[in-house]
Amino acid sequence: MGGVLVGAVVMGVAYGTTALGDLLGPDFSLGGKDNLYRCLDQLLEHKRELFSHLRQRWADLFAAKFDVLLYDLTSTYFESDPPWDEEDIRRFGYSRDKRSDCVQVVLAVVLTPEGYPVGYEVLPGNTADNTTLTDIRKKVEEQYGQVDRIWLMDRGIPTEESLAAMRVSQPPVRYLVGTPKGRLTRLEKKLTDLPWTQARDQVQVKLLAEAGEVYVLVQSQARVNKERAMRRRRLKRLWARLKELRAMKDLSRDDLLKKLGVAQSHAGRVASLVEVKEPAEGQPVNPQTFSFTLRKKKLRVQRRREGRYLLRSNLSANNAAKLWEMYLLLAEIEAAFKSLKSDLRVRPIHHQLEERIQAHIFVAFLALCLNATCWLN
Repeated sequence: MGGVLVGAVVMGVAYGTTALGDLLGPDFSLGGKDNLYRCLDQLLEHKRELFSHLRQRWADLFAAKFDVLLYDLTSTYFESDPPWDEEDIRRFGYSRDKRSDCVQVVLAVVLTPEGYPVGYEVLPGNTADNTTLTDIRKKVEEQYGQVDRIWLMDRGIPTEESLAAMRVSQPPVRYLVGTPKGRLTRLEKKLTDLPWTQARDQVQVKLLAEAGEVYVLVQSQARVNKERAMRRRRLKRLWARLKELRAMKDLSRDDLLKKLGVAQSHAGRVASLVEVKEPAEGQPVNPQTFSFTLRKKKLRVQRRREGRYLLRSNLSANNAAKLWEMYLLLAEIEAAFKSLKSDLRVRPIHHQLEERIQAHIFVAFLALCLNATCWLN
């Protein structure tokens, strides 16, 4: 395996500007890209055993534990033509890199709270987040055994079915996850009567026990200020644009609807705060046929929820502040994604063959493991 890893290291080094020429001799073909790509071809068969080895070494050297796992997904794109093969993993999908014009793959990543990679999977670029959890959890349990673990995840990853399976699993599988805003709507009345607890300066929490689970409502003043400023800015821009559209001369109804759609798209969720009356088909566009009003009741509801989010867990806990502090550990996986995409340059990918795409990402994760070992200890 040593020769394989040397080949992988050479991938990121300019042969002619280092001492490799002196070490390997004058035959520069040793550092040629085809030879390096062949080294990549040999890497993938060692993926499983390498992560098992790393897990044991991290436990021995750094007393790392694996009873709390962070799980999230990201994507990385390709600067290449879309594939013709429908089975190819390079697909168009939701791009976290804001490159919807490029095909991509999705990376499902599992880390410890200290930042040690436990494992990852490369999934087709059109994979929905909420379809991944069951398979990833199964693979982690196959490799590392079934123990009483806590999984930390953001909203959008677990489904009701996957959470129910975790609740009835033996041994127990615990979770702490973010929740969609719809669940906050359903529980808001019960939460309103509960007292706030100060978790940190400018952060308050509430704890609600409900049907074998606990819910933590979090209110952050810093987040209130940020979300309120964003909402005001977008609403002001949308309102100004609506006034511009109403004042335009000789604007047809079809053109108005197109421009209106663009304005509402740019406004995002803020667009729902404005009720727009459009001209009927065949009517001219004027202040009588085209009008807009602020939905004040909806604005009051949104204003009340700004800076608030809801967590959900099956942990037997009565301390909302501790649960919230644990949830903040997910920032570690965001830092890992940032490192992969910037310092370790996992993107963009130029490979065409699936095994080399997989190997390219594997090399990036080896570098992430090395980075975690060097900087976190």
